[in-house]
Amino acid sequence: MKEKILHKAGELFLTLGFKSVTMDDIANEMGISKKTIYTHYKNKTQLVKATTLHLFEIISTGIDCICALHKNPIEELYEIKKLVMLHLKNDKSSPQFQLQKYYPEIYNSLKIKKFEIMQDCVVENLNKGISEGLYRKNLNVDFAFRIYFLGITGIKDETLFPFENFPKIKLMENYLEYHLRGIVTKEGLKTLHKIIKNNSGNE
Repeated sequence: MKEKILHKAGELFLTLGFKSVTMDDIANEMGISKKTIYTHYKNKTQLVKATTLHLFEIISTGIDCICALHKNPIEELYEIKKLVMLHLKNDKSSPQFQLQKYYPEIYNSLKIKKFEIMQDCVVENLNKGISEGLYRKNLNVDFAFRIYFLGITGIKDETLFPFENFPKIKLMENYLEYHLRGIVTKEGLKTLHKIIKNNSGNE
C-alpha cells in the first residue's frame, strides 16, 4: 500500500502541483481513507519528500542506463532529455514552482542532489565529446557544466518562461540546441543537425 500511495501521490503532485493536491484528494483518488495514508506517512510534508526522492531515484537510474549505452555524446543528451520529460510530464501546472515556494527545504535538498548527479554525467559527456572531436578542444569543462546546470534549472522558472509562450517540451528542446551550438565543432554540428532533423520528423 505504501508504494501505491507513493505512486499515486507523485502522479497527482506532478499533474496538479504540490500545494494544490491535498491528502483528501489522494485518498479519494485511491478509494481509501485518509487515515490509511497517515499510517504510512505522518504528514503531507513527509509524503512530498518521499515522492520527490522516489522520482529523483527513478530518473537517476534511467540516466545511468542511458550513459551505460555509450552513445555519441550529443545523442546521449537528447536521450536524457526525453527520459526527464517522460517522467516530469508536459503539463500546465507548476510543480517545481510550488515545491520551491511551499517546501523550500525539500527543494534545496533536491537541487544539491541534482547538481551532484548532473555534474558526474555532464562532465563525462563533455570530456567524451571533446575526445571524439564533437565538442571544441578549448572548452572549459567545469564552466560549461555550470552554465548548463544554471540554464536547465533556470528555464523551469515560469515567471521567466510562462507555459503559454514556452511549452515545456519545446523549451527543453530549444535550450539543449542552444547549449550544444555553443560547444560543438563542425563535425559535431553535422551530428546535431541530423538529430534535430530526425526529431522533427518524429513529431
